[in-house]
Amino acid sequence: MRDIYVIGSMSVDLVTQASRLPKKGETILGESFFMTNGGKGANQAVSAARLGACVHMVGCVGDDRFAEMILSNLKNNNVNVDNVEPITHCASGTAHITLADHDNSIIVVPSANGKVTVELVDKVISEMATDSIILLQNEIPKDVIEHIIEAAYEKGITTIYNPAPFIAMDKGLLSKVSYFTPNETEVKDMFGEGFENVIAEYPKQMIVTLGDKGATYFDDKLINIPSIKAEVVDTTGAGDTFNGALAVALSEDMNLGEALQFANRAASISVGGLGAQGGMPYRKDME
Repeated sequence: MRDIYVIGSMSVDLVTQASRLPKKGETILGESFFMTNGGKGANQAVSAARLGACVHMVGCVGDDRFAEMILSNLKNNNVNVDNVEPITHCASGTAHITLADHDNSIIVVPSANGKVTVELVDKVISEMATDSIILLQNEIPKDVIEHIIEAAYEKGITTIYNPAPFIAMDKGLLSKVSYFTPNETEVKDMFGEGFENVIAEYPKQMIVTLGDKGATYFDDKLINIPSIKAEVVDTTGAGDTFNGALAVALSEDMNLGEALQFANRAASISVGGLGAQGGMPYRKDME
């Protein structure tokens, strides 16, 4: 099994449950509130670690109590935090989530996640074995994301790029990532059209996640890996679970079809728990 380096965001999620989402300018009563750990980077790191991988988290936290909560959670999930850098006089990242009617809406406040630097990632990449896997998302600065893709490509390191939340990116960079995993909305944001019109240009590289319809990629023809039906409690973190599990499967040298089946299974289990990490499965749950 190869080491997985997750370079990305860490945050605390502030979660409110309500019967419905408020309309513009409206105040409604919520049903419950809780705090939990999140950030797409941390979520994907926890997903991979629970499934048995050797996972290293790379990124930044603030100098507040949320930082203590974030780091403690990662350590408790067996994620290596040697490359997590504390930033003084800065808040840790937060996400403000409303759950309603089996769906969610999210506002992300990056704070320390916006302080990740090229210097930090260069130090880490220089020390990586070439058979490592980098898992990357869009909740750290754009110039750092671009630099990671270029540096990993030059070193021959496998990269999984989850382009969420969407930011405009040079299409030329996509040819330098090993895999990228947009959902349907992100494909339209990236290319201005549906995935059916562009996926053939990225065979066995572009993996489109389709929620309860599974995941699709192109290999001589369009191939869909169906999802596994599950009782939905909270969809928050299902995509992050999928990406973490995909990294684990690829680190174990599964072929792409097998890896996507593994990732779909993990995501289907994850929606049965509350919070981004609450339902993420352990390896025993998969087996």
